[in-house]
Amino acid sequence: MTRPRHYAIDTSARRVGSGTVLIGGSPLKLFRLTSAGALLIDRIESGAPISSSPATDVLIDRLVDAGLLHPTFDEPNPSDAPFVGGVTVVIPAYNTAANELARLVQQCRAGGGAAIASIVIVDDASVPPLGEVAGATLMRANANRGPAASRALGVTSADTLLVAFIDTDVELPHDWLAPLAAHFVDARVGLVAPRVASTAGPSLLARYEVARSPLDLGDQPARVRAGTRVSYVPAALMVCRLDALREVSGFDTELRVGEDVDLVWRLDEAGWRVRYEPKVTVHHHPRASWNEWLGQRHSYGTSAAPLAQRHKGALAPVRVSGWSAASWLAVATGWPIVGGLLAAITTGLLVRKMRTIPDGSRVAVRLGGLGHLFAARSIAAGLSRAWWPLTMIAALFSRRGRRVALVAFTVPAVMDWMATRPSIDPARYVVVRVLDDVAYGAGLWQGCAQARSVDALLADLTSWPHASRRATRGTNASRRPAQDQC
Repeated sequence: MTRPRHYAIDTSARRVGSGTVLIGGSPLKLFRLTSAGALLIDRIESGAPISSSPATDVLIDRLVDAGLLHPTFDEPNPSDAPFVGGVTVVIPAYNTAANELARLVQQCRAGGGAAIASIVIVDDASVPPLGEVAGATLMRANANRGPAASRALGVTSADTLLVAFIDTDVELPHDWLAPLAAHFVDARVGLVAPRVASTAGPSLLARYEVARSPLDLGDQPARVRAGTRVSYVPAALMVCRLDALREVSGFDTELRVGEDVDLVWRLDEAGWRVRYEPKVTVHHHPRASWNEWLGQRHSYGTSAAPLAQRHKGALAPVRVSGWSAASWLAVATGWPIVGGLLAAITTGLLVRKMRTIPDGSRVAVRLGGLGHLFAARSIAAGLSRAWWPLTMIAALFSRRGRRVALVAFTVPAVMDWMATRPSIDPARYVVVRVLDDVAYGAGLWQGCAQARSVDALLADLTSWPHASRRATRGTNASRRPAQDQC
């Protein structure tokens, strides 16, 4: 098995105890390093190449799966192993203008070169039917069934190692393929996706999308897994290993929205690695009008219920420690001293748990404090997004409920504005953020009503008194670090 030779440490990582303890990743995890393990991390931090050996491979695999290490590649080349046999590109299309398809095919060829074995455009029963496009093969669906079914139809013509799925509303950079395909030197990698940034524009909507598009997952690489910092990747562009795709039966053709999230989670649950690679950035065209934009957010919300039925616990609107939730509930209901005592007690218990770790007390206090702060932000986001109908009902009947609602709808938005400094004034940013959350939440409740399921509305409280609903899948998102020896 060929392995990457270079790795980067995740930005969340902290080394304590003279470098013998490594803390970080998503969810947060603590590794006690042997002397050999500490030397390996030293080499990685210095940028030195890593040679494969049984002991090294075991440690690297555990750190990569924990989200603490990320493989990096120097000047990937289309002649490298992942490109052998070429790449099949599948483009699902519906009522797309001929010039847009021609532009995308040209960009595919320019960025992939000789590595592109074929480009397949799947016409999802457009009216009128799409015409032939130079440089691509056209397949026609008998009925309009959505992008998942179109991609599934396109895959039937693929016989290459890799398949790339590309939506029609993206702009590809010249070097879009090589850095993504380079990840497939790791035989466990099943899917890789780039950063999807929103196309800049002068309108308020376009400027908001640049700052807070749900498709833009940031500039840091990640292992993709439900319940973690990067829990999904959109299908605007994704490159898949054909064998992995077939093993999990490809896209779920019953889903019109959320089919990309479902595929990512099924690959992860089947043991395949899914990588987010922001070295490649494609640009996505935002919706042209407010009605279209609100409709898009609403449709995203409707996908939560069917996804929650397929992946129990993965769609929790709030995922925090039960002790943190109890602390903030006490504060919100007028018992701040009780809330403070609960927070102090749980932090003290964490200090006790980490007392055998070098500098463990200081680290525990920092983690405990940050954990409670992150919990507050997560709960506020849940109140203003998934649970906003309940929040508004509470605000109608209670002065304290109105205060909680005001905090929930404004504080997270202001914090986002301060962190990103978009080219929008804070007041308008908060208003658009509220519209964003309300539209998504309305779709979420509609989807739950149609599915007759409340799974997507249930919080995931870790360690209260039992483990997270997703603990059995290795994605317990408690801020309290799990410990490992390596």
